[in-house]
Amino acid sequence: MSDDSRWMQRALELARHAEAEGEVPVGAVVVLNDEIIGEGWNHPITAHDATAHAEIIALRQACLSQNNYRLPGADLYVTLEPCVMCAGALVHARINRLVYATSEPKTGAAGSCVDVFSLPNLNHRVQCESGLMAEQSSEMLRAFFRARR
Repeated sequence: MSDDSRWMQRALELARHAEAEGEVPVGAVVVLNDEIIGEGWNHPITAHDATAHAEIIALRQACLSQNNYRLPGADLYVTLEPCVMCAGALVHARINRLVYATSEPKTGAAGSCVDVFSLPNLNHRVQCESGLMAEQSSEMLRAFFRARR
């Protein structure tokens, strides 16, 4: 198993925590020097916090672990394409690379609806890759929303 697959597998495990709490199943991990320094899963509903997306929780934990609001050289793995808020946070944190599993055609900000990472006035560029374990993530999301209807 490649390192990318290992980290995305962990993000999928975290997404199951969100699902168990009745939240949209999204999980994220921040990796630096082949070590997880932050992880999180969606819980805006249970936390009563619109910013409690998996990426934000993982970034907060990573920044605390590094004693720095910047995370140069770190990569973030997430099961769903980030929204505008999360994409902006990745830029501000100076994340090196984003790897996401599946696209979000309604709110995705890494190319589906808008591409925050290519905005010309931003002073940092996040490398972006998608599609790793997309089917597993997509199926988890489909099953979650099917059950809610």
